[in-house]
Amino acid sequence: MVASYTQLLAERYKGRLDSDADEFIAYAVDGSNRMQGLIQDLLAYSRAGTNGKALRKIPSENALKEALVNLRATIQESGAIVTHDPLPLITTDGTQLAQIFQNLIGNAIKYRSAAVPNVHISAVKNGGDEWIFSVRDNGLGIDPQYFDRIFVLFQRLHGQAEFKGTGIGLAICKKMLEWLGGRIWVESQPEKGSTFHFALPEKDGK
Repeated sequence: MVASYTQLLAERYKGRLDSDADEFIAYAVDGSNRMQGLIQDLLAYSRAGTNGKALRKIPSENALKEALVNLRATIQESGAIVTHDPLPLITTDGTQLAQIFQNLIGNAIKYRSAAVPNVHISAVKNGGDEWIFSVRDNGLGIDPQYFDRIFVLFQRLHGQAEFKGTGIGLAICKKMLEWLGGRIWVESQPEKGSTFHFALPEKDGK
């Protein structure tokens, strides 16, 4: 309601009051929109892992395709190139796996360098009972001192003026993966891109 009425004020009264009023209305619109986004993200975080379907064997490539469909506009706008190796069948929740892919690929495109975003997804078996997925990009990279911080709720390394968002996406990935019996970590250096790895157990060992 607050967002709707502040937007209405901006549309109807912009330029009809003084410049201070226009500025104050703009702040109100921006603040209410960001609060709306924050509430939506908090709801997504609170539900992560709790509303999953029964685990079943699925092609993980299908989950990736679902994520790419959801990211279609972002990929087209950025000119991003997203590639992948053959991906395995895995016993998991396909909806949550798609969300994990979507968050990681979306971040890779969002925190891009001057180069065209290039994202590659791969997977390898680890010790026979776990699949390690990797999402590699050529983006801005992350200083190792911040590796733990980025998975914490609301922790951002950039201001709103640089990149929009609430700092919840990676926390959602971590919570989903923990619910699925997995884990997530990152390898990166500033200006050299990042590789986010996440592990998922293979329930039947096949």
